[in-house]
Amino acid sequence: MSGGFEGGQFQTGIYLSGGYPWPLTAAGWEAKAAEKLEQGPFDYVAGGAGSEATMRANREAFERRRLRPRMLAGNVKRDLSVEVLGLRSAAPFFLAPIGVLGIVHPEAEVAVARAAAATGVPMVLSSAASSSIEQVAEAGGDAPRWFQLYWVSDRKICESFVRRAEAAGYGAIVVTLDTLVLGWRPRDLANTYLPFLQGDGCAQFFSDPVFRSYLAAPPEEDVLSAAALMLSTFPNLALTWDDLDWLRGLTSLPLLVKGVLTAEDALAARERGVDGIIVSNHGGRQVDGALASLDALVEVRDALGAEATVLVDGGVRSGADVIKAMALGADAVLLGRPYVYGLAVGGQEGVEAVIRQLLAETDLTLALSGGTAVRDLDRSALAAVE
Repeated sequence: MSGGFEGGQFQTGIYLSGGYPWPLTAAGWEAKAAEKLEQGPFDYVAGGAGSEATMRANREAFERRRLRPRMLAGNVKRDLSVEVLGLRSAAPFFLAPIGVLGIVHPEAEVAVARAAAATGVPMVLSSAASSSIEQVAEAGGDAPRWFQLYWVSDRKICESFVRRAEAAGYGAIVVTLDTLVLGWRPRDLANTYLPFLQGDGCAQFFSDPVFRSYLAAPPEEDVLSAAALMLSTFPNLALTWDDLDWLRGLTSLPLLVKGVLTAEDALAARERGVDGIIVSNHGGRQVDGALASLDALVEVRDALGAEATVLVDGGVRSGADVIKAMALGADAVLLGRPYVYGLAVGGQEGVEAVIRQLLAETDLTLALSGGTAVRDLDRSALAAVE
């Protein structure tokens, strides 16, 4: 057994199926999604900032680390489960906050919430989502979930989002620090594609009483004006670490910051009473030529010590990637683009297929590496290859 999921049994089921309907690699899911989606939506998901060097760096960081399998470990029983800030997960990965999912599937985050609940893998809902806080909570039922907050320039809107998340049963607030202005994204610029202009990804705002009170006409009657107001709140480069005191004082929920890539910022966040750090370069979508998230994870974990809560995202594509990130000190990993491609290809069933495949591959990799519990992995499981 492996925390309720046995990779070998899942793999055998594929062999016995006589024809498994889904892609079996991250690259396969991406290729199938490219066939399903129009150029604008696909590039919005797949693309990154500038030359996309940061996206490449994320993958190269995983390639530079190699597993050191240990034999005859007697690890018939394995455990993939983790607990982070009171949130229990059947897997060592959560579904990262990704906005505007309505551009890839009509059921958007509602389908993702149902898939997350069905598999026992928590999701983090984006404040730039196509489904509201309340809709996702209803779809996910009692399944654990967190809410990601884009810290827009209007504090009343931020506070309203936090209060709604509290009321809807979200277990933590994840504030993203690295998107105070949009990065330079050539694919989207070439396509002249910004989905928010059509009202996609605006559900949290359009359903929010504070935001709606600012409008001369409701979004249902004037989408363009509502979308323009929403976009006008996003640039917020005046924020400083001192502002974090306000957000920390706003809620008793665990507070995590996402977008940290340096020891200095990790320590500054901890000084402000933050409960957890998510090491992230936004999947390479913000700063071209930035440090790979996996490399930054090592720096942040060393700075904060073993007891701090540290998660990581960026470039995770396989079970081996999950194992490597956990061995380097992550308490859990956030999965991004692959589950969005699953949503594009097959809706809720596609997301579930991506999750179960990654669970199976993670379990089999743990078994063959001689591991027993993912949360017990350490750097001795890895070797660096230049």
